[in-house]
Amino acid sequence: MKIPEQWLREQVAVDAPAEEIARRFDLAGLEVEALETVGGPLPGVVVARIAACERHPQADRLQLCQVDAGQGEMLQIVCGAPNARPGIKVPLATLGAELPGGMVIKPAKLRGIESRGMLCSARELGIADDASGLLELDDEAPVGTPLAEWLGLPERVFDLGLTPNRGDCLSLRGVGREVAAAFDAQLTLPPVEPVTAEVDAPVEIELGAAADCPRYCARVIRGVDASAPSPGWLRRRLRRAGLRPLSLLVDVTNYVMLELGQPLHAFDAAAVRGPIRVRRAGDGETLKLLDEREVALGPRFLLIADRERALAVAGVMGGWHSRVTPGTTDVLLEAAHFAPAAIVGRARALGLHTEASHRFERGVDPELPRLALERATRLVLDAAGGRPGRVCEAVSADDLPRREPVPLRRARVARVLGLAIDDAQIERILRALGMTQQVTPDGWHVTPPSWRFDVAIEDDLIEEVARIHGYDAIPTRLQGGAIGIGAGVTPSERRMRLREQLAARDYHEAVNYSFVPERLLQTWQAAEGALPLANPLSGDFALMRTSLLPGLVQTLVANQRRQRARVRLFELGRSYHGGADAPVEVDRLALVACGNAEAEQWGEPARPLDFHDLKGDLESLLGCGAARARWRFDATGLPSWAHPGRAARVLCDGRAVGTMGALHPRLAATLDLDAPVYALEMELAPLLQQDQRSLRPASRFPSLRRDIAIEVDAGVAWAQLRDCVRAAVGERLAEVRLFDLYSGRGVDAGRKSLAMGLILQDDSRTLLDEDADRAVALAVTALKHDFEARLRGEHGAD
Repeated sequence: MKIPEQWLREQVAVDAPAEEIARRFDLAGLEVEALETVGGPLPGVVVARIAACERHPQADRLQLCQVDAGQGEMLQIVCGAPNARPGIKVPLATLGAELPGGMVIKPAKLRGIESRGMLCSARELGIADDASGLLELDDEAPVGTPLAEWLGLPERVFDLGLTPNRGDCLSLRGVGREVAAAFDAQLTLPPVEPVTAEVDAPVEIELGAAADCPRYCARVIRGVDASAPSPGWLRRRLRRAGLRPLSLLVDVTNYVMLELGQPLHAFDAAAVRGPIRVRRAGDGETLKLLDEREVALGPRFLLIADRERALAVAGVMGGWHSRVTPGTTDVLLEAAHFAPAAIVGRARALGLHTEASHRFERGVDPELPRLALERATRLVLDAAGGRPGRVCEAVSADDLPRREPVPLRRARVARVLGLAIDDAQIERILRALGMTQQVTPDGWHVTPPSWRFDVAIEDDLIEEVARIHGYDAIPTRLQGGAIGIGAGVTPSERRMRLREQLAARDYHEAVNYSFVPERLLQTWQAAEGALPLANPLSGDFALMRTSLLPGLVQTLVANQRRQRARVRLFELGRSYHGGADAPVEVDRLALVACGNAEAEQWGEPARPLDFHDLKGDLESLLGCGAARARWRFDATGLPSWAHPGRAARVLCDGRAVGTMGALHPRLAATLDLDAPVYALEMELAPLLQQDQRSLRPASRFPSLRRDIAIEVDAGVAWAQLRDCVRAAVGERLAEVRLFDLYSGRGVDAGRKSLAMGLILQDDSRTLLDEDADRAVALAVTALKHDFEARLRGEHGAD
């Protein structure tokens, strides 16, 4: 939203410079994305009048213009602008003038004919981007007057980046309220007087969808000169607010929308047959829009129609057949209130984004339509003449938005903000924001105004008080009071711990789009159950992702192409899957890594990343609080993307929750990966489950260690052996450590040798050698029974 400074100061008398106003905007939550300067002093550029034009004898597209610049003589200017014609007033850069960009005007000959200056467009003057023709000035502009003086240049323009909840600030009136409240200044709104009807031209209105459109106002104006030009001051304000002037009726509706915040539309009254009907579109109904596209509609679209056909898509865009043309003489002006739910997403479904839909989606003041219609009528009559009919209105009071009183307690304000604000200051702020208040023993009952859709609870009111009082005026204090023992770590805190742990292990967090191209999911064989988007932004955003890895690996590839050989990335996000009743969303964690296991250094030789490095990263996450005994790894049942010899499923309580390992060589070749890539993707919920372990003191008695080496079948996993030993020995087994794995000479084919250390400790006494021997015997007996293991060296083995 662009706000010209001069226009704003007409409504709010503030002495502060533009930079201070911009600072207060930021503090009030209205981010100033830019504070632009439009135009400059433009020395040597004056208001001039074209007295006569004739075709250049040597060029069909050039004209010889005789120009009066107030110097007592006519100046001959060669001009190629298509709108150059006798009688109009335009900017003239005289000899010696310097234009934005450094161009200096010098005497010149164009096709052999001398030109003593240059007639300018808005772009050449640095005022706007329009270069389609000369900048036409008002007839009242005095010839010879410096252009900057007449146009009020240079001017500052605030470019505000508004959040979706502040639709009330999509107008000069809304922004003016904020400035007046912030500076405790007087807000002076332009008076809007009702226009007296001069002709009997009633408009019949039928609200066929009252919940979607509870208020609709319309008025006919007969005898309008639709070809009349828009006033120069109006065109200037539109340009500086970021809109391009088009024609009088369009410019007037745009101007009122910028000034008040209420979108309007003008129909050619001759094209309207019968009563205006606000209704839902029928199945297969079509409409040719103002951009000349024929669009297919359906029951989700709200229409403005007559008895024969649709006239406009409500809140989005008008129809082609009822458009206003230069030959229009009778105009039907409309202004309505549409419920945001009836407009949200409709413009995007048609591939559009209009100023009207942008406002209606966020909520427009339901009390504005009649006021905006009166304001637009007066502007049309002043510029194009005509005889107005009366304003006709249809309203469904039960469907209009209601603003219920919200209690505000002064004690709650002080507790939330950390300081006490005087009652008088709170009341001033609320009053300046248009809120009515009723004093109660502990505070106030505050009723938000009709234009504030975002104020519904007490904390909303406290936020309003804080931002207008000034966040910079709230003191910073250390937290007081006693610190109690928390009940546990929350899931959000666990997420942060996971992020911190991964960052400590040299991973960088990535945030990828949830939308992916269909071909990418097909490459990963992950397209089954994918949810298509009804209106994707492009073909590369056609489906919702079913896995985080395709997008994360694409990010890794982008880093590799920028000479990053060692990459570590992680992402916390959701995958989306089709369900029987509704789409299913699953929170997931994904890691990808490639390159050397450690960053380049002098103290350790380079070593390529392998499966166990990635497994160590996962186990470090399990050490953040998850119950590690619940987790297992299994090399069977791998998905198609995983390397069959370098990957494993991740199991929690026996259920597969993820997969980790190297990418399958075929997939790596398809993705054009030039180095092995290791990846992990798993459900996030098991990692966030807190291990409810009770605190216990460390034992005062020393531990014992006994080592055993066994031979087992090569297919037996270490986790199975570890669990068997733990179950057999019992509570005295503090830890089991695997410190050697061997297969080869001296071990039977198809078998392997593992050496493990048993750490034994008791909380009540010092263990004896007999205790250790008994524990070893229990472990060996269980291993022999469950896995047909034998001690290394038995049966003649070396």
